[in-house]
Amino acid sequence: MQNKKKILLIEDHPIFRLGLSALINQEPDLQVCGEAKDAASAWHAIDRLQPDLIIADITLENSDGIELTKEIHRRFRTLPVLILSMHDEFLYAERALHAGARGYIRKQEAMELVVDAIHQVLGGKVYLSDQVKEHILIHLATGPNIGSRSPIERLTDRELEIFRMIGKGLGTRDIADKLHVSIKTVGTHRERIKSKLNLKSGNELVRYAVHWTKTGVFDLPDPQ
Repeated sequence: MQNKKKILLIEDHPIFRLGLSALINQEPDLQVCGEAKDAASAWHAIDRLQPDLIIADITLENSDGIELTKEIHRRFRTLPVLILSMHDEFLYAERALHAGARGYIRKQEAMELVVDAIHQVLGGKVYLSDQVKEHILIHLATGPNIGSRSPIERLTDRELEIFRMIGKGLGTRDIADKLHVSIKTVGTHRERIKSKLNLKSGNELVRYAVHWTKTGVFDLPDPQ
């Protein structure tokens, strides 16, 4: 009997985990060996189950998939991570690769493409959509700030994470608690975000963050 490759799912939506598990388990050479909803449970599962591949979402319960991927890559250099997320692939795919992921796939396309993506990553390849490959090549050719699709691309991974949290309605203290950093540190990040996005006030920051989180669109205000 063929040895099945073990897949660990790190995803905080139970219904999506259920559907994805059923799809993967239909494959004769793949098996979902475990599930986790956040970074803490993910580490326990990795140590206990020793998966061959991890599929992780970016937005997790009380944690961030990009930061988790960085730490997985640091601790387990040969353990591949495939990011599967509803977030804008043009904004997050390149960040995921820099974090150590071996591929990025949108949830909207997951049921059609995830099995192929898993096999490619397990085979030592990197999985990206053709559109993202072209986007990354353009960045390499022209530089990251020329022709950027969104001004949000100016933000660091941590700043983007905080901007997303602000858009979900979290205040400075809540963000500090979730990230296990000081309120002062979050305040510093907020000021940097405002500067990079040409936002003049905290209220303007919240307004644009909420709009971007809901729509995926950021219209940069004109400089004064």
